[in-house]
Amino acid sequence: MSGNSSNLHVAAARMPLLQSLQDELAELEQQHLIRRRRTVDSVQGASLQADGKDLLAFCSNDYLGLATHPLVVQALQKGASLYGAGSGASHLISGHSRAHMALEERLAEFMAPNVEQARALYFCTGYMANQAIITALAGKDAAVFSEELNHASLIDGVRLSRAATQVFPHKDYAALEQMLKVCSHKKRVVVTDSVFSMDGNIADLPPLLALCEKYDAWLIVDDAHGFGVLGEHGRGVLEHFNMKSPNLVYMGTLGKAAGVGGAFVAAHETVIEWLIQKARAYIYTTAAAPALAHALLTSIDIISGAEGQERRAHLNKLIRMFSHSLNLQLWQLMPSVTAVQPVVIGENAAMLNIAGNLLEQGYWVGAIRPPTVPLGTARLRVTLSAAHTELQVHQLTQAINRLDQMSYVAQCFAEVA
Repeated sequence: MSGNSSNLHVAAARMPLLQSLQDELAELEQQHLIRRRRTVDSVQGASLQADGKDLLAFCSNDYLGLATHPLVVQALQKGASLYGAGSGASHLISGHSRAHMALEERLAEFMAPNVEQARALYFCTGYMANQAIITALAGKDAAVFSEELNHASLIDGVRLSRAATQVFPHKDYAALEQMLKVCSHKKRVVVTDSVFSMDGNIADLPPLLALCEKYDAWLIVDDAHGFGVLGEHGRGVLEHFNMKSPNLVYMGTLGKAAGVGGAFVAAHETVIEWLIQKARAYIYTTAAAPALAHALLTSIDIISGAEGQERRAHLNKLIRMFSHSLNLQLWQLMPSVTAVQPVVIGENAAMLNIAGNLLEQGYWVGAIRPPTVPLGTARLRVTLSAAHTELQVHQLTQAINRLDQMSYVAQCFAEVA
């Protein structure tokens, strides 16, 4: 525990409620499930400084390296000079600025080739956007069908909707069709991630959309890890599969590949108007700072232009290089063609030891444990960015290969002994 643990124990001894929490924290510690924060002292990037140590970061979702792009930074500064530091109110009071409106219009225009009668709505976070969509389109009179590996924001949105809920196995659309066939609810909603954030694989959306059209269901797609990265122009998974349907409700985050913050929903204009009127996560919160929206206009220009195509091409080259350069004997690289490249280690303690060893060598890699992933599948979640160089990726793969070889040899000796 931290240096304040003795103070926590003293306080807990005087209050049973605190003691209960302290006991549970101790249990998490024993299971190697305690999460700890590191403090970044520099700008985000492939190279950064955290807790006073120079590191190569392979744990960020800044997939195109736009978080520190000079034009995006300049746009953010200009946005602050034009609109100030905050919005001051919710969108439906006085917080909806010209910058918000301009961003929504730009996003609708950008997504129009893959969204029927496209209109867009800007949210403070992807978590809020997912809760808004699901709770507004579903409800206690609806049936929701949720993918087994969906993100927590989708799961929480489903729970808040109070809809009758069924979970279908990962990418098992035959099982989903059986559920839809016997569903007696007139209002049906299917919810899925596009790129599954801990596995890196992509949902097979065309047959999923075909089912939703056949059984008259909404298809809500969380493209947090696809927007800006997938598709020739960066329009995400819808462009990747060349999809378009009035049944689609699309959510893309703007703090990952777009490099700034917030999220948006793109859908038929009627759906967006319904969200404005009924989505509590949109109505009852202060709007995001207009300066962020102003900066995102530049991000979208980069994503949709020639520079965006170049950055995506470089990222895809790094993805292929990473997967082809690993030569694992003990651990498992999960199949993924995206920037999320998980290496499954197994047990929590072993995975933390490996992640700690990499950190000592100067590589910061995400250390993912249950309940985020199933028991026994703790993993290194390597995320690649267009900001990385080929040399940096090569160095990381060599470091992982060495540690895998050492662990393999140690296991062989243990089995012999």
